Amino acid sequence: MSVHIIYYKDGAKMMRPVRSREEYLALRDSEWQKSVLKAARDGKENQKSKLVQMNYSCLPNEDGSLKGSTRMSSTIGMDIDHLPTSSMEQVKDCILSKKDELGLLMLETSARGQGYHLVFRRRPDLSQEENLRWASDLLGVDYDKGAKDITRVFFTTTASSEDLLYLSDEIFEIEGVQGVQGVQGVQGVKDDTQAIEFVSPDDRIWYIARGVMKEKQLEKSDFLNEGGRHTSVKIFLSGATQLLTKAETNAVLAELMPEHWQDKNIQQLVDDFYKNYTKPSQRLFKYQEQLFTQSQRLSSGTPATDSEADETEDEQLSIVNSQFSPKRMPQGIRESIDAVGPQLAMPIVTAICPCIGALATGVWLDVHGTKNTLNLIAYIAGDFASGKGSIDPVVEAWMSEVRALDCMYQMQEDEWRAKKRAAKNKKEQPEETKLPVRFLTLNNTVANLAERLANTNGKHAFSFTPEADTVAQKWKSAMSDFSIMLRHSYDSSRYDREAKSADAVNVHIDRLLWNVTMCGTPDALYRVVNNYTDGFQSRIALARTPDNTFAPLEDNPSVLTARQRERIQQIAHLLPLMQGGVALPKLEQHGREWVERIRLETMKNDDRVKARQRFRVCVTAQRMTCCLMLCKVCETLIQKHGLNGAEKLLMQKPDAWMAMLQKAQTPTMLEAYDVIADSL
Repeated sequence: MSVHIIYYKDGAKMMRPVRSREEYLALRDSEWQKSVLKAARDGKENQKSKLVQMNYSCLPNEDGSLKGSTRMSSTIGMDIDHLPTSSMEQVKDCILSKKDELGLLMLETSARGQGYHLVFRRRPDLSQEENLRWASDLLGVDYDKGAKDITRVFFTTTASSEDLLYLSDEIFEIEGVQGVQGVQGVQGVKDDTQAIEFVSPDDRIWYIARGVMKEKQLEKSDFLNEGGRHTSVKIFLSGATQLLTKAETNAVLAELMPEHWQDKNIQQLVDDFYKNYTKPSQRLFKYQEQLFTQSQRLSSGTPATDSEADETEDEQLSIVNSQFSPKRMPQGIRESIDAVGPQLAMPIVTAICPCIGALATGVWLDVHGTKNTLNLIAYIAGDFASGKGSIDPVVEAWMSEVRALDCMYQMQEDEWRAKKRAAKNKKEQPEETKLPVRFLTLNNTVANLAERLANTNGKHAFSFTPEADTVAQKWKSAMSDFSIMLRHSYDSSRYDREAKSADAVNVHIDRLLWNVTMCGTPDALYRVVNNYTDGFQSRIALARTPDNTFAPLEDNPSVLTARQRERIQQIAHLLPLMQGGVALPKLEQHGREWVERIRLETMKNDDRVKARQRFRVCVTAQRMTCCLMLCKVCETLIQKHGLNGAEKLLMQKPDAWMAMLQKAQTPTMLEAYDVIADSL
């Protein structure tokens, strides 16, 4: 065979023969191929590497050439590039007029549209480069000197008459030439027969299908085996449903088991799998595309350039930003994102949700039949000077009312301490007052913190630290206590602390309510969460700031303005007025579908860690999404009634917000859930 398609397998660049005109045209004319070629010709140069790649000149792989070839091809691939537009038609006419003398077998327009690729019969008495020179002299046009090596691959175009200008069936019939220039066929080298069997009109489909089969340890014979056929189909579907459409899976299965595809039980099996499976999100499709692109790039031996790597990172960031763009978010969230910039959209949302959950301390959410308050623990990880500092004033804005009230309580405590010192030697001592301070510093002892948590009058306490090493250093000898207290707070379970001494702190808290946001470096995270088996890490909402190591200095960096602070405070003022429990059926169902998608995804590669994480991630993501939805309710009330009117309505009609929250289960919020859950 003279035509080989390039693919990537087990870390090696491979090739397999294309055996017919039908297969060849189908590979060229898939919807994937058409869309990628259009993007490449529209100026997106990095898209070119995603095109199907063909080789027409090959040697056996003993000399380091492509694996999958057993003999030298009897054809030569020639690249004529960078032609002036005015001479394109003239060169094409010349090639076609001399096709018999040249031994022309294929002629196509190049991927950029500025030249041609042609394939002609090899002259056995000439070397690779001598063949190219001979054809160049015959046609009177220079060949691409950078494309003279024998393993050169060509980025293929489509099967349209504008791209594929000439194709002879002879190209699929010519046998490889043995013994040319002393190169003999290599014993023991075989074609990738598994790949040869899997021929499809869309090579992307079979690229994915082969990957699923490999991960599931399935062979084609498994689908033909009478006893294990149904089981094999089930195993295949468990991985394929999240990567291929139902129609694509039916092409695949029809080719794997052509004699048995008409079995109605098999078809029903496929129907059931897809009926009970959520359609993959756009993010999953982008992941597939990146995976396919990486494979094609590696198969061509082309590493990703810095610009391509940056573009991939930008694409991933844009997925988050498109969901958390200020225009799509409610008041409070919108201003928080604007204050730090879009590059920190996910970190700031993760950081402020514990604030919102603490402020809406009277709100209960039903998740999987369990009612609980919006308990959240967040950690924002980022290298030094990565922008974490811009989060501090935003958190302060959300908690400003609580801070102000705490300042009043702390002044009263200072007065008591002054009286205590003045009455040091007196018989009568001033009575100690237990004041409900809620904004608690983490630079504290276990005893003092436990005592504070016991005196919040049944409301959430909140702690924030811009430097997580404060926790690691202060709690170094009592990190297990810190972990236990936070685990209890996530579940709002009972917390007890007893001591024998009458002067020691003894606390008995029926429901520990304590939300926490920490910022720190990645290594500080490992000092704060130093045990990965006790369930603490699965209760943390973790976000990472983007790498800004080589980012240019911004001319106008984002800062929290007075107007943004005021609008955040308006939402924060209304949240404590909401009291009661809610069930959000649309959010609940969406969460269940997400959990099932992750279950199927993790089954594919036996990722037990991710599979177990999904349970608490689902709960955390629902609580965070509920926080966003509460802000939407507050925004709607302010827009309709003004801040004072909204406050009055919530006090006079304490259940009004619940109906509004049901309406806040919009597609935008459900998409935000996906972004949060996927990120976690």
